Amino acid sequence: MKNTIFLTLMLALVFAGCKKEDPTLTLGLNGLEDVGADFRYEGWVMIDGSPVSTGTFSVDADGALSQTEFALEDIDIESATAFVLSIEPFPDSDPAPSAVKYLSGDFSGDVATVNTDLVADFSSATGAFLIATPTTSDMTDDLSGVWFIDNGSAGLNLPALAEGWIYEGWAVINGTPISTGTFTSGNAPDNSAIFSGPEAAPPYPGEDFIMNAPAGLTFPVDLTNMPIVVSVEPVPDNSTAPFTLKPLSGSSPATGTMVGTSYDMANNSAGLPTGTVTRNVD
Repeated sequence: MKNTIFLTLMLALVFAGCKKEDPTLTLGLNGLEDVGADFRYEGWVMIDGSPVSTGTFSVDADGALSQTEFALEDIDIESATAFVLSIEPFPDSDPAPSAVKYLSGDFSGDVATVNTDLVADFSSATGAFLIATPTTSDMTDDLSGVWFIDNGSAGLNLPALAEGWIYEGWAVINGTPISTGTFTSGNAPDNSAIFSGPEAAPPYPGEDFIMNAPAGLTFPVDLTNMPIVVSVEPVPDNSTAPFTLKPLSGSSPATGTMVGTSYDMANNSAGLPTGTVTRNVD
């Protein structure tokens, strides 16, 4: 009897030791930003063409993820073909991914290298802007407006964005980013003119900083040597600052800024968020 009990215990220990652990997913993502208390990031693996959630997480002001390893109970992770990262409302009652899909990549072996190509391919994006104030006849404030125009034509060559995203222009005035408005195309006006004057504006994105200055700023301003940025923003957007996706940036010269002269913007696609996702199957 004692031998039988001992053998039973030993077999139980052997089978317990051989029990397969739940697979895990490890995220090594760079360049993410805090999306605020009302949103969370959520990972998804594509299995048989359908998205399966791997869990949600937040990111702090330093870009650190609140969680980087996720246990995947009842998920056939070995069948996953791709990983997608979305931005979801919090709390979220919808079990499906939102339209704001951010990073993605296909698995090669057990690793998926992810990037922002799901939003758009920004590698060929180009931009130019000029400093002028076409919406006011005052000749003393000519350095207080920025328009995305290049020699009289559209100054932005940008790819179409995936659903859930929109472009936004910015002038960083004395360290404070001020929106010039959101837009979907560089060949049409943006959706805002709250700071511009009463005269007709060019049919392109841009803004004159003439009236309705935000607290802490005084208009008109001198935009000499101040950063000009084009960002890509999630929809909806709960922040008054530019999102981390900034495909184009530039600045007028530190001295000698010429009214109506176009200045080129730099392509920042090489510095956009990226990373790896690793599946660990015991």
